Amino acid sequence: MPYSFMIGPGDEFGIQAERWTPLHATVEGWIESLALAHHASMWARRITRVTGDDVDGIALDGYEPVPEVRGLADTWWRGRDSLVAVYSGEAECLSFPGGRSALIYSGLDEWGLRGGVEP
Repeated sequence: MPYSFMIGPGDEFGIQAERWTPLHATVEGWIESLALAHHASMWARRITRVTGDDVDGIALDGYEPVPEVRGLADTWWRGRDSLVAVYSGEAECLSFPGGRSALIYSGLDEWGLRGGVEP
């Protein structure tokens, strides 16, 4: 990998290469994002990958941020029947905007969206 995983001075979890880029406000937020990715991949009926400039075209109106992941450069969004993970940190760290990506986990029911956690 062209970068190192690090913990920042304010306990942020991020990566270091050309520059320091915090991905999540806490290590716990990063762990939550990994758990959410696993959960969503198990329950989604469809997973769509979007890359580069096409990430800007994802309409997140009506979506809410998933607070548990404490996303900074890498964020998660919850909609009516889908979860969206937007990964911008690596692209930012390496000064490569075309490297941005997003995964759209769609066809989720209430269990798939929240895993039994009440809003």
